Parts: sequence; C-alpha cells; structure tokens
Amino acid sequence: MASLAVLETPSGKDAIAEGLLELLKPAVQQLDLHVHSVRESQVELREHIDNLAAELCRINEHQKVALDLDPYVKKLLNTRRRVVLVNNILQNAQERLRRLNHNVAKETARRKTMLETSGAFTPRSPSKP
Repeated sequence: MASLAVLETPSGKDAIAEGLLELLKPAVQQLDLHVHSVRESQVELREHIDNLAAELCRINEHQKVALDLDPYVKKLLNTRRRVVLVNNILQNAQERLRRLNHNVAKETARRKTMLETSGAFTPRSPSKP
C-alpha cells in the first residue's frame, strides 16, 4: 500500500515519467543512427545508379552492333527515382526522430531541475544502491 502512495505523489509520477524518458532515449538515439546509416547507403546507391546509367549510355553510343539499352537505362532511372523517394522519407523520419530526441532531452532536463529544486531528488553515485 505504501508504494501506491508514492506513485500518487507528484514526485512519484515525475520519477516514473523520467524513467520512461530515460528508457526511450537510447532507443531513439539508436534508431536515429540506423536511419542515418541507411540514408548514407541510399546516397551511395543513387551515385552508383547514376554512374551505371551514364556508363550504359556511353556503351550504347560506342557499340557497333545496335543494342537497345534504353529500356535498361529507363529501369535504372526509375530505380534511382524510387531510391530518392525512400531517401526523402528517411530524411523526414530522421528529422522527426531528432526533434523527438531533443524533446526527450529537454523534458528530462526540465524534470530533473524541477525535482532538484523541490528537494525530492538527490543525485546518487552509480556505485551506491
């Protein structure tokens, strides 16, 4: 019953909220890192597609035998367009994650300050339970 009373007090709610924020923060940061690495891969893929399309055009121009590479070039350009679209979606998601991470950090700092000023929070050493 005593633990229920602690949860109903404002400092108990703040402690739970702070715990949740601290729980979510690493996940948001890890997700942000993964999105960043995917975006870098997307840019690299787009560059390779551009190089391949240019090389196919050059080969097509210099071929003595008439090979119709235009459909393949069009497929590559369509794939490039889709890669750019996915990259834009990832960029928007990463920006939302960055804002969420910023808001989590801001809210955590605000709650810590609020708890410290109320005297309910005393920072303790990680080595002491």
